[in-house]
Amino acid sequence: MTNEGKGCQLSERLNVILILSDDQGSVDLGCYGSDDLETPNLDRLAASGVRFTNFYANAPICMPSRVSLLTGRDYPRGLLPGNGLKPDEITAAELFRRAGYRTALFGKWHLGSTPEMSPNAQGFDEFFGHRTGTLDAYSHFFYVEGVNRHVLERNGEPVQRPGEYLPDLLVDEATSFIDRAGDDPYFLYLPFAIPHYPVQPRREHRELYESKGIDDKRRVLYGAYLTTLDECVGRVLAAVEANGQSDRTLVIFLSDHGHSTEPRAFGGGGSAGPYSGHKETLWEGGIRVPCIASCPGRIPAGQVRHQPAIAMDWLPTMAEFCDVPLPDDRPIDGRSLAGVLASDEAPPPHEQLHWVHYDGSFAVREGRWKLHSNPEENWLSDLATDPGERTNVVEEQTDRMRSLVRSHNRWLKNVAAQSGLVNRRTRPAPDHSP
Repeated sequence: MTNEGKGCQLSERLNVILILSDDQGSVDLGCYGSDDLETPNLDRLAASGVRFTNFYANAPICMPSRVSLLTGRDYPRGLLPGNGLKPDEITAAELFRRAGYRTALFGKWHLGSTPEMSPNAQGFDEFFGHRTGTLDAYSHFFYVEGVNRHVLERNGEPVQRPGEYLPDLLVDEATSFIDRAGDDPYFLYLPFAIPHYPVQPRREHRELYESKGIDDKRRVLYGAYLTTLDECVGRVLAAVEANGQSDRTLVIFLSDHGHSTEPRAFGGGGSAGPYSGHKETLWEGGIRVPCIASCPGRIPAGQVRHQPAIAMDWLPTMAEFCDVPLPDDRPIDGRSLAGVLASDEAPPPHEQLHWVHYDGSFAVREGRWKLHSNPEENWLSDLATDPGERTNVVEEQTDRMRSLVRSHNRWLKNVAAQSGLVNRRTRPAPDHSP
């Protein structure tokens, strides 16, 4: 192990609460400028800590994004395509449990359904939620074409709570866990399937948005569901405060990727603001996500960070904050954000960021430049002047494009060699020179 502990008493260690939203638009919080949304609790969380403006998911879809978040690694290393997390990956929960922490997951797992891929097998002492990508919030059934099954469980055993609203059940589990932890340090992972379809906000939140005069009914439902999520977050944070833990709890909030435009989401109601794209694309709107971190006394309050960073950076960051050793038998691709959280003048943690997607597309960001490529075309954008990626400057910057393609192919070779994964995600990229 690296990052050796310093002998802190467990009661002195920080708690960690990692909250993940699902299919949330890049700018869809009040603190990100969305004046039609009611998100007071998350806005207060941002005011108490740091808000990121150039934060990215590792993938534009759920499963690979979560692999990177929980392992601190580029997802091709740890993903079994279509199945979930490789059983021999080491998750944040495993690291924290080894360090003496209580660990719990309440919400959406979506990293595999076999016993060896279950949350309990991957480091979580307690699991209450669902392993599927979504479910009905009241019946707790997973509805897809030809397969309708009940999926709510506790530690592998079915839980029958028909008619009870899932967000309330998850918050009840979380607040009970916080109460029971007492002075013991804990790692609490709360991946809400909100605002993922089916979009099922509280009635009072839907009525609130219906009264706003918003013309787009998709935005009404989506915004109401985000306010439901915000209320859930507020209840969890209130439990932390009631237990006198606010000053020793690191709270992290982010989305797994951009907003959905899928038919089951009725085309979606989320917004990427000035950015192009959405979930399932590598344009900024598919991978740039809201992200907030707060820890009074450890993270400065009311600040904004513009350095590019990515979801896999949270594992080494949490480990550094909590004095938890990292594995030394595998590469950890994420980099600690401790320096960035402390100062807006700290260097970005990565020289380049890389993405691959199942459709054969890839993207690379290096400073102000971002290359977005698919099997037919390379598209190079200067994000400093064109954050919406609307102008392709590849003809003016051919050498830069070729350099980024070469860098990406080196990255692909590295992660593919480590993972043994060979498919459309890890084939060498053409340069499509003009």
